[in-house]
This record gives sequence, structure tokens and C-alpha cells, in this order.
Amino acid sequence: MFYQSTRSDHRVNSLQAILEGIAPDGGLYLPVDLSSVKVDPADLADKSFEEMAAVILHTLFDEFSESEMADMVRRAYGGKFETEDVTPTVKVGQDYVLELFRGPTSAFKDVALSMLPVLITEAKKKLGIREKIMILTATSGDTGKAALEGFHDVDGTGIIVFYPNGGVSAVQKAQMVTQVGKNVTVCAIEGNFDDAQTGVKNTFAACAKMDLTQYGVRLSSANSINIGRLAPQIVYYYKSYCDLVAAGEIAMGDPVSFVVPTGNFGDILAGYFAKCMGLPVARLVCASNENDVLTEFLTTGRYDRRRVFHRTNSPSMDILVSSNLERMLYLAAHGDYAKIAGYMKALNEIGEYTVDDALLAELKKTFFAGCCSQDETLAAIGRTYETYGYLCDTHTAVAVDVAAAYKKTEPAEKVIILSTASPYKFPVSVLTALGETPDEDEFRVMEQLNERTGVPVPAALADLKEKKVLHTDVIPKDSILDYVLKKVEG
Repeated sequence: MFYQSTRSDHRVNSLQAILEGIAPDGGLYLPVDLSSVKVDPADLADKSFEEMAAVILHTLFDEFSESEMADMVRRAYGGKFETEDVTPTVKVGQDYVLELFRGPTSAFKDVALSMLPVLITEAKKKLGIREKIMILTATSGDTGKAALEGFHDVDGTGIIVFYPNGGVSAVQKAQMVTQVGKNVTVCAIEGNFDDAQTGVKNTFAACAKMDLTQYGVRLSSANSINIGRLAPQIVYYYKSYCDLVAAGEIAMGDPVSFVVPTGNFGDILAGYFAKCMGLPVARLVCASNENDVLTEFLTTGRYDRRRVFHRTNSPSMDILVSSNLERMLYLAAHGDYAKIAGYMKALNEIGEYTVDDALLAELKKTFFAGCCSQDETLAAIGRTYETYGYLCDTHTAVAVDVAAAYKKTEPAEKVIILSTASPYKFPVSVLTALGETPDEDEFRVMEQLNERTGVPVPAALADLKEKKVLHTDVIPKDSILDYVLKKVEG
């Protein structure tokens, strides 16, 4: 299968798309004809998550045989998740919560970042590439640790993670700066996530003009700009749908809506891919926090990153430049890459763009958008726990609040809320939402939350406080390229 850049007619096969991460022209890779890629959910109804993943990923990356992909999936997921079902679906009131945080780092990124290292290493073998693949990743909190967990000590790879200094929770920071592995580097930047993401993208662009193979290195990404990171996320949309069919909550073919806490637009875009591939999706509900740039865009067609940046209690969504929206624009514009390149140029140079009415109307066919304040986030946590006994994190709570607004539009379909992180990754906010006073020590707060609710602390988070800090670098936001080149040159 061939993949094309969103900004030109540049095409590569799926192996190259996985390894490159981002196209040489700065665009993102998409299947040349996504409408031709079909997977019938009825054919997956009796399969496990791993079996579904093998079918879906083979369909998207057909340079791997069916047996090769099945083996790769087994290696990616076997024994890594705390529940037998990789992504369980739980009924909460009249809605359903898709729990995506049962992996080794207690965040939804584990689902994709367990698979990506296997995809990269096997693609590298098939293409006969000998250079080390250096992974560059910007994180707003969860991607970094999940990527580090997936890539640490993987032969033939290295990974550098950049995170905003002061812009992640204490638990998220501890997860990253204590990461072991001979091939890992973690560095804070003096800026926010958008600065980190822009710095990484600019580094890819600059390095595309250099010959890093002289140092035995090629660059790639673990962010959702990499199609190999995005594709595994499609699987859990199919899985949750089939869970509802198996439970007798819907009949096969009935439409459902998904509510997705959204920052970089990758997770919700995976839902759109699932819809295009044949999953009966009614609406995709984009749930934002106070950084509501996506809510404004999906309502008005105007995207403007020149606004106040809010540090919120749902920090993984504190994003003003949503990279994966570029892919959605390309699809909605029916492959008009010149138009998309123009929008991205305007965003980079001016800070805003406005899409035409036809494109906005196309987006509105599928997407509903809403946002949620920090106080509303806390209220949603408290209300959900007191009413249903279900404890959710701050990002999931944003989705819970926006789901309530969406249901006032009287949708007839069932609603599935994506839960993207364990409440123990943001214990101060969650405990506060329950009316308790958190201790000054965030790790003691995890104990308080456990005492208050009885919800077990994930094993990987329970011993964080005792781990040694191994990564202490902090650099200016404009120094990412120089930092990477020093690491590459050794």
C-alpha cells in the first residue's frame, strides 16, 4: 500500500512511511486511497483485541504478511497490560467508558506505543536499513513515557523525548526522568508543548537537508504524526463497538458516537479512520479543555493559535497547534494537497487560517465539538464518582462533561467515552474533585486517593517515588536542533 504526503504528491510505501515519520516536505502520510481500505466489524466480532489488531494493521500495512503481523502483534502486547482485555469497555450510567489506560504507563498511548517499536524494527529489516533509527518525540505528558517504555533498549534504535518544563504533572515527570535504558534521553524545554512540537518538526525539516547517515543515524518520530503510531489506535474503536454488540447493547450495524478528549487530534482521527474503513460511527465528539482552539475551528472554520495558552488540570490537552488536524483537512478537501499546504503555511507564518464553507460543512457531517473549564472538569469527576462509583482522570472528565452537552442534542445512538489516563496520573486534581485536601507530596496524594476510593494504584506508578532521577537536562525552546545534533554526532 502506498502513502502520500498531505502537502504534495510525494508517495512512499508503508514501510518507508513508518520509518520516516514525517514526509520530506513537512507533510504527514496518509493512505493514497483510504476509502478503499475496508474492514467489516462483523468479521471481527468474535476476535480478541490482538486478533483484531492483526487484521486491521495487516490491511493498512500489507507489506507485512498476515502471519508476520500476527506475530508482531503478539510480541507487542503479550503480557504487558494489567487486564486480560487490552482495552476494556465499562458501562457507566447510560454511557460506556473505553478504558485505554491499562498498559505499562497507565495512559492510552501505551496501546500504540507498544506496537510502534515492533513496526519500526521490522520495517527497518525489510528495507535493509543498517543505520540506527533515532526517535524524536515531543510530549505533553503521556507520549513521552509510553515511547520511552516502548523503545528503551530496543536494538538499532535511540530515543530523545522533549517535554515542557513545568507543564506536566509530577507523576508524569517522574515517569520520564527516572527512565532507564542505554539508548534513551529525556530533556525539558523552557516553553510549552507547542514549542516542543514545533522544535521537533523544525529539526526534522533541517535534518532532511543533511546527511545524518554519515553518523549512522536516521530520524523518525513516535508522535502521532507517524502513521505507524496512529494506525494501532484504530483497533480500539472496533474493539469497543464489538464489545457493545457482544453485550447485547447494540445490534451489528447500529451507529454509535465516540467522545474523545482531544489535544493533538490524533486519537479522534483514528476514530475517523475507523469510520472510513467501515465502522458504523454516527458522530465523533471533540472534547477540549480551556485551550479550545479545536472547538472554535470545528464551529467556525477559523483556526487561530494566537491566543492565551492555559496551563490546566488536564495538561496533556494543553495544545494550541493540533498536528493531526492536517490529515483531517486533507481528507475533507478530497486530497487537495495544494490547499492544505497553503493552510499550513499560513498557520506557520501568520498564526491562523480559515477554511472554505464547503470544507467546514464536510467536517460538520462527522464532528461535534465542545469544551470544558477546569472547574467543570473537577465537577465532572466528583459527579461521576458520587453517582456511579466510577473514578476518572481529568482528561476523561473533560469528555464526560462534553458528552453531557452532546446528548442534549438528542442523539439516538449509544455513546462511548474514551478514557485516556489513570486517575493516579493526576492525583491532586482528582482528590480535590472528591472534596479532599491533597498532601503537598503528590506521591502521598496517590495514597490518599487510594484510601478515599479503594481504587488500586497501578503497580508502575506505586514505586515511582523510590526511583532514581536519571535525566536532568533543561534547554531553551530554540535549542532542540543543536541538542539533537550533538546527540547524533556523539
